[in-house]
Amino acid sequence: MTVENAHKRKKQPEIVRRALLDHAARLAAAQGLAAVTVQAVADAAGVTKGGFIHHFPSKQALIDAVFQELLDAIDRELDERIAADPEPYGSFTRAYVEAVFRVGVEGGGGPWAPLSILMLTDADLRALWVDWFQARFERHRATDSDMRHAVARLAADGIWLADLATMALPDRQQLRAELLEMTRRPS
Repeated sequence: MTVENAHKRKKQPEIVRRALLDHAARLAAAQGLAAVTVQAVADAAGVTKGGFIHHFPSKQALIDAVFQELLDAIDRELDERIAADPEPYGSFTRAYVEAVFRVGVEGGGGPWAPLSILMLTDADLRALWVDWFQARFERHRATDSDMRHAVARLAADGIWLADLATMALPDRQQLRAELLEMTRRPS
């Protein structure tokens, strides 16, 4: 649908908002945060600038909403993995490691790719990431506060960035196995 026909279509605010969020995430992942402009996102979503402003009062409001959606998606994935894990000790760290390795195997980065790009280029979003991670960690402090858990999560972050940069890694299965072993209760 073209922008010229925007005034003729039936109003569907949820669909328009979703399109704006999706196009902003795609632009950020493909071209970086600087490519996410009001005009570029409005054009990609097939709405006017006024339509954009109706949903998001600013570019920053859109970026914050995209970032929050990405954090919510990661939250859901981690919660599903933790719920399926029969061993509480280290379950958050195992879920985190497994999620990172899944993203690397699937390629494209899923919700993590635009999250990475947005976070690396914007100090405010880095602060939101830190707040999110600290809150997650606090929820799991009783089961995931061992230093080995911290090492495994930090190593997973390194793998996440290496995957984002498409760096060749040594044997992924062995890396995964070693990190997961670090999450188990020491014998």
